[in-house]
Amino acid sequence: MGRPLPISRIMHSGLLLRCPPQTSIAEAAARMAENSVSSILISDNDKVIGIWTERDALTVDFSRPESFERPVSSVMSAPVLTLPCDMDAGEAALRFRETGKRHFLIVDESGTPSGILSQTDLALNQGLEPYLRLREVSTAITHPPLVTDGKLPLSEVAAIMHRQQADAIVVDCHDGGLGILTERDIVRLIARNTGNALASDLATRPLLTVGESDPLIHARDLLINHRIRHLAVINSQGEVTGLIGYNDMLAGAEQMYLDDLRDALEQRDRAIAQSRKTLQLAERVIESSFEGIMVTDRNVNIEFVNPAFTHLTGYSQDEVIGKTPQILSSGRHDTEFYQRMWNSLVTHGYWRGEIWNRRKTGELYLELLTITAITDNEGNTTHYAGLFTDITQNRKNEDQIRQLAYYDALTGIPNRRLLEDRLEHAIRHAHRRSSLLAVMFMDLDHFKNVNDQLGHAAGDELLLQFTSRVQSCLREDDTLARLGGDEFIVLLPDLENVEDAYRVAERLIAQNQEPYRIDGTTQRVGSSIGISLYPQDGSTASELLQGADIAMYRAKQDGRNLFRLFTPEVAAGA
Repeated sequence: MGRPLPISRIMHSGLLLRCPPQTSIAEAAARMAENSVSSILISDNDKVIGIWTERDALTVDFSRPESFERPVSSVMSAPVLTLPCDMDAGEAALRFRETGKRHFLIVDESGTPSGILSQTDLALNQGLEPYLRLREVSTAITHPPLVTDGKLPLSEVAAIMHRQQADAIVVDCHDGGLGILTERDIVRLIARNTGNALASDLATRPLLTVGESDPLIHARDLLINHRIRHLAVINSQGEVTGLIGYNDMLAGAEQMYLDDLRDALEQRDRAIAQSRKTLQLAERVIESSFEGIMVTDRNVNIEFVNPAFTHLTGYSQDEVIGKTPQILSSGRHDTEFYQRMWNSLVTHGYWRGEIWNRRKTGELYLELLTITAITDNEGNTTHYAGLFTDITQNRKNEDQIRQLAYYDALTGIPNRRLLEDRLEHAIRHAHRRSSLLAVMFMDLDHFKNVNDQLGHAAGDELLLQFTSRVQSCLREDDTLARLGGDEFIVLLPDLENVEDAYRVAERLIAQNQEPYRIDGTTQRVGSSIGISLYPQDGSTASELLQGADIAMYRAKQDGRNLFRLFTPEVAAGA
């Protein structure tokens, strides 16, 4: 047997449809039709005093249009029957059968309304698929269909439906065809202020059908696919023998629920008989688990730890029994962190997250910890159980992967991927503040000679020294990125004027003119810099990078070891 399904999972929740007592019947019907719901709550000063449903709509007299303007409180059902939100669906099905009602107001522990449950909700969500596959449609048909003459006025048809407690009626339209009128149609007609028209003019046609020998699951799927709530049932001769809706499909659900209860009791008996064996197995699992396990009393004094706890923390069982988990505290989390943890435990009964703790040796480690409150039959917390694993190496691996993904492996500065992300962010920021930003494309002059003469290791050393020099010229919010080889990008956000970019470029060129000491030799390399500005040179990252690249090549053409701004003339020359 599967786990019981609480009705809080299947009820109609969110904003409950409500109206004050003085609301007219027509307005209440219009709101129900607009929201495609089968009921509306009547509230007076936030207190629910009644409910008006599709079934109640059958009592409206269509022969008297003024009846549409009566207050809905005069025709509502009261008091409203309620169910607790933690009741399971099977028990709710029995309550529907016992009361004959088709709607219940669902309330939480404090009695506050939290949703509406209808028979349709049960039929769609109670997990009846196996049951519906085994039964034929004919087994759910208990009486012939209610049929009315299409020449009758709507008022008489609604009265017949109300008298027969029918949620749908077949309409003989006298032209060889059949139609249907349902309670939902009645609500829709009230909302439209429909007069006392003939039933044949208002019936929904054509009448959709399902065969008597078809499985109930087929009928259920037709209802869902066509977004309707009734089908006509026909025999092998094509004659209509009944109507079937979601409510009919629940007819045997109560017995199925009782069967489930019987199975549950049998399973409980078997579980009790095997409890000793199960406890022994649980002890072996705890002892051999690779996860650290700690159990405390309700005052958070440690009562039990498993061998994995000792292996992970370095503390033996004797060293921690009677103490609190504070013995493991790393000191890296503030009071607010632990307050959130305990708020979750008190509110939800569990907490799961990452926490830094300290081993007996003093070494810090990161653990993934799950704490669960253990309660007695009255719901009082008696113990707390903590389950944790050491994820320090996992975090190091994640950091390393992140470093490889966003940072240059040689210099440790951002790569193209991270640069483009920061540049996009800087552009959005500059757009909001109408500020200036600059992109510098830097290329080392004659860097290839260093690699050719001294080798790539020497070239790498020069790039590291170059990176350090450039960073010493930049502000904290500026970004230096390496695209590859000897190509670098400098992002300068929040500039007050273009002269700020000139001064940075001049400092970079001057810094780079100083000789480099590589493997006991002195090396000199220049740098060519191209500058593009936002917003005048481009509004996207690709436009600004391309503009700076073009300007850098113009700097090389003009003699190297200098900078050039991107201009349309520079672009044309490129």
